[in-house]
Amino acid sequence: MRLFPHSALLALCAAVGATASASTVISRSFHSEALGRDWSYTIYLPTGYRHDAPRIPVLYLLHGNNGDANDWLTQGRLQAAADTLIEHKEIPPVAIVMPQGGTDWYVDRKEKMETAFFADLLPEIETHYAVATQRGGRMIGGVSMGGFGALRYAMTQSELFCGALLLSPAVYANEPPPGSAARRVGVFGDRQFDPHVWHALNYPAQWERYMSRPYRLPMFIAAGDDDLTIQADASSLYTHLRLAGNPAALRIIDGGHTWDVWSALLPAALKYTLSCVKQTAHDQDK
Repeated sequence: MRLFPHSALLALCAAVGATASASTVISRSFHSEALGRDWSYTIYLPTGYRHDAPRIPVLYLLHGNNGDANDWLTQGRLQAAADTLIEHKEIPPVAIVMPQGGTDWYVDRKEKMETAFFADLLPEIETHYAVATQRGGRMIGGVSMGGFGALRYAMTQSELFCGALLLSPAVYANEPPPGSAARRVGVFGDRQFDPHVWHALNYPAQWERYMSRPYRLPMFIAAGDDDLTIQADASSLYTHLRLAGNPAALRIIDGGHTWDVWSALLPAALKYTLSCVKQTAHDQDK
């Protein structure tokens, strides 16, 4: 695992040389107007990536509550999974962006995190890296709290993404269970949990509008079978999507709400989600 601060990028390029023999992982901070502070993210760039080459697909991955952007790498083994899939031509070369999300649940409550994602992060990435700027090359995904954010973004901004992956998404259709972090992080209510705020921001409130719009996102949904409430809500989401004619895949495997489960699911999730790039290109050729 190699994590590089942005300041070391030039040195990295010189060391690697023109052959670009391996994928790289870079950490960078930039000023977010919406947050009113510096905001950091980590980006995976595939083997052979060049700033002056044609733009490649980009996947944005949102981490879990009180987690870290680099959890995808250190615990999810994302770099190895992506390297292998690309090498075997099971997915196209892709950039993967992992922003720091704290405990904001990716909504505009404690901070304007949702606004920052669309108004600040997307332009930052599309300006500094040769990544897709169109829906057909852009995807969204997340784990747990990040699954909540990814599903919300997929439904409210479906014109911006062609696919989504949701690993153990914390998208309780009714209310979060007593032990859920959603009840204590100060996002869904000012002093205490407010179910009205939860319901206004959760996906069932976005359902009708999403289904009325022309864009539908194929969604990869997965969880561990010991993660009882989340796997039940994940299965329910899958069923409702399929009944509505929305493409989706469901995987329930042994395990709980842990990175052992998510790292095992990640290769299949990447393959399913990245397939929307080929499908979109095929549809445009018709």
